[in-house]
Amino acid sequence: YDVSGCYILRPWSFSIWEAVKDFLDTEIKKLEVENCYFPCFVSNAALEREKTHISDFAPEVAWVTKSGNSDMAEPIAIRPTSETVMYPAYAKWIQSYRDLPLKLNQWNNVVRWEFKHPQPFLRTREFLWQEGHTAFASKKEADEEVLVILDLYRRVYEELMAIPVVRGKKTEKEKFAGGDYTTTVEAYIAAAGRAIQGATSHHLGQNFSKMFEITYENPETGAKEYVFQNSWGMTTRTIGVLVMVHGDNRGLVLPPKVACIQVVIVPCGVTVNLSKEDRDNLYKVCADYKDRLQKAGVRVKGDLRENYSPGWKFNHWEQKGVPIRLEVGPRDVKENQYVVVRRDTGEKIVMRQSGLLDDVPALLETIQSAMFARARDELAKHLRVVYNFDDFLKGLDEKCLLQAPFCGLEECEDEIKELSKKDADLEPGAPSMGAKSLCIPFNQPGQIKDGINCVLSGCKNKPKYFTMFGRSY
Repeated sequence: YDVSGCYILRPWSFSIWEAVKDFLDTEIKKLEVENCYFPCFVSNAALEREKTHISDFAPEVAWVTKSGNSDMAEPIAIRPTSETVMYPAYAKWIQSYRDLPLKLNQWNNVVRWEFKHPQPFLRTREFLWQEGHTAFASKKEADEEVLVILDLYRRVYEELMAIPVVRGKKTEKEKFAGGDYTTTVEAYIAAAGRAIQGATSHHLGQNFSKMFEITYENPETGAKEYVFQNSWGMTTRTIGVLVMVHGDNRGLVLPPKVACIQVVIVPCGVTVNLSKEDRDNLYKVCADYKDRLQKAGVRVKGDLRENYSPGWKFNHWEQKGVPIRLEVGPRDVKENQYVVVRRDTGEKIVMRQSGLLDDVPALLETIQSAMFARARDELAKHLRVVYNFDDFLKGLDEKCLLQAPFCGLEECEDEIKELSKKDADLEPGAPSMGAKSLCIPFNQPGQIKDGINCVLSGCKNKPKYFTMFGRSY
């Protein structure tokens, strides 16, 4: 595409996003979240209202400054995120406790312009996402929702995409600008030895409600009180995580639950020597398999193109990551059997025609589970607990994520990043890759006991918790 950092989502990738959208949309509606749409333009006045928030996003904001050949009286920003777009309306809509909770979600696009090293799906100037924005009367309700949403994000990765994630809370340095705290799911890319942030769920406290005067009347005291707010989002970055976690040297490997085609049927052995009767019968059997599988709820395609050889088709569908290839030849027809080939392992299995409707769906389940188990083992193998900085650097060189005792101070975190830069194996043009804090895992690997020091050599502050560090996208 001729605008740097912008990419086209073709149907094959967009269908993965649709699978994520369908799952999440169904689940958030069970929580009584409603979908809406706000404009993509935001005034400078609204954007400037929350200073901490906008100072973090300022370098990435794209501005519209001209209309045709005329300069605009006031530049208009394109949303980098929608807090400042939505909350002036929330202030009007919320007056009474009866207006709470307010739970809205948008499926939209956002633009974040300022960066030097775009990568498809991972760092793009425009991306698709969902962003939920909710308001509550009590902090307790808001805190509970943060974790409910985070668990939905975990389920997207683990149940749909067969990718294990670590759930945790961001450090003060890494939390969402203007929020009280940020929770996250972090995935691991074994090929690069790096982590990647999967999705985040933020508790904004009353920071934004105070800036935008989002108040309700307390029914008991009659006093005006500020609402507690959350925001939470998941983006098309999920597709990039999927590609990197499961892909191999032959191309994509798609988990069955997000594959738009789960089974491709390829007729084999169609040669000049094959009689017309046998060929017609072979195609008839392929069509019958397709119809039966479709009726059983399997997403299936028959590749009956005659201008491509079976070998070319095998390669084509392997590259695209289709979980099962079903091969049928004239001999298979005569023997009432077919051959399936698993994309994830390459294993070939001969199956009886009579078991089609049981065996193929069962194999799809097996593939989904096996892909998750493989990725989970890879994460477990590269998740290490360390107590000193030498072991920390050694673990980084061995492509590990490191859980280390940490004091939580920002200057300490900056120094860890700086001191771990020198060992980074960088791609040309990539941002410098020191280790950063990924999250404070909810499942701590142990207790911080007396005598345990912060992982940074020379730090005199008492560690508060084990924090997961690693190189990250």
